[in-house]
Amino acid sequence: MNRKIIFGADLAADPSGLYFREKIQSFLASRGYEIEDVGNTSLEQTGGYYKIAAELAGRIQSGEYEQGLLFCGTGMGMSITANKFQGVYAAVVETTFAAKMAKAINRANVLCLGYTLLGVNSAINIIDTWLNTEILEGVNDNRLEPIRKSFAEFTEAEKRWFGNI
Repeated sequence: MNRKIIFGADLAADPSGLYFREKIQSFLASRGYEIEDVGNTSLEQTGGYYKIAAELAGRIQSGEYEQGLLFCGTGMGMSITANKFQGVYAAVVETTFAAKMAKAINRANVLCLGYTLLGVNSAINIIDTWLNTEILEGVNDNRLEPIRKSFAEFTEAEKRWFGNI
């Protein structure tokens, strides 16, 4: 398993965001992840969620990283921005079940969380679930064939929309 992860947070001058960021990074480090932080690291820093999400998504798109973690107040702005990049599948989740399905079925390679919506312990459980969920491949289940077909169609649509980026 690749133990590298790219991380980006927009703290929006909110002390609860700084606390959240520190706890999540501490959790990731305790699990042996090598973390590259492309987000705000202090309350005085500004950068905007769109710049942070674009930096992280660009690194996923280039293949430098396989997975990333973004958070801001709701996670929504980060997700919208990151999903503009070909090959980036960013999901906003608020439960462990959603995290599992985002990875297993929808192949989410970027997890987006809202620090105003989740407590630290819930966020850690969500992240842990997502990191430890495998993408469903080769399962003998008729329900997966339409999902595989949809994913192939979406990949083709990405090529039309984005070209050969």
